[in-house]
Amino acid sequence: MPLSAAQLELQLGANSRTWQAEELLKLPQIRTLTVKNDVSYKKDMTYRAVPMAALLTGIKPEDHLQAVALDGFAAELAAAPLLDTTGARAWLAIEDPAQPWPPLGAGKHSAGPFYLVWTDPQVGNISPEQWPFQVASIKLMAPVAQRFPALLPDPALKADEPVNQGFALFQKNCLACHRLNGAGDAQFGPDLNIPYNPTEYFGADFLARYIRDPQSLRQWPQAKMPGFSVKVLPDADLEMLIGYLKHMAGRKAKP
Repeated sequence: MPLSAAQLELQLGANSRTWQAEELLKLPQIRTLTVKNDVSYKKDMTYRAVPMAALLTGIKPEDHLQAVALDGFAAELAAAPLLDTTGARAWLAIEDPAQPWPPLGAGKHSAGPFYLVWTDPQVGNISPEQWPFQVASIKLMAPVAQRFPALLPDPALKADEPVNQGFALFQKNCLACHRLNGAGDAQFGPDLNIPYNPTEYFGADFLARYIRDPQSLRQWPQAKMPGFSVKVLPDADLEMLIGYLKHMAGRKAKP
């Protein structure tokens, strides 16, 4: 589809609408901004972009959203950071047909036509999975735990248990690409519990190494899983994430 015909669906209940790229580029809130060390391009990038807060009509901080990309990547997003106008700020970058963005790699498309980018992401501890590109739609959704009970840890655990903290990290960093127990909307990566959980075939040290740098253990040209650095996923968080996966190996539920 030519960039001039690109459409973004905002499924926000009573405030749903479809935007054309050229309509977005004419909004009064449009800005030219430079994103330092862009997550997808690995370099500084300049975009024409609109604050996400200006597009999310009727959305409240306690709401939950999902951004779905053309390739099936489904980023689960708390609304509060998207609505914030201080600190880390979320923007919808729009690819201008007159100034197309470069491809993401040899034989690949660009990050457009719509790309959720952040300025000052370090202030809000924004993870790479919160930068969905080639976005096709943004939807108002029920929270993950409500939609997918098969993802839930043992309800007997206290809310502040490390396993529950690991579940929160799983939602933020993994659920955009992976399902677990068949639960989730992503169509990108393998299920992380059925038929086997990675903690069942990776030693703990090797699983941690794999999450940090996937191609250091499994190397092939078409690999898509990014590495999660200590800056993005501190060692203590990585330990809790692996703890959640190990816990869920004992809670298999076939889809």
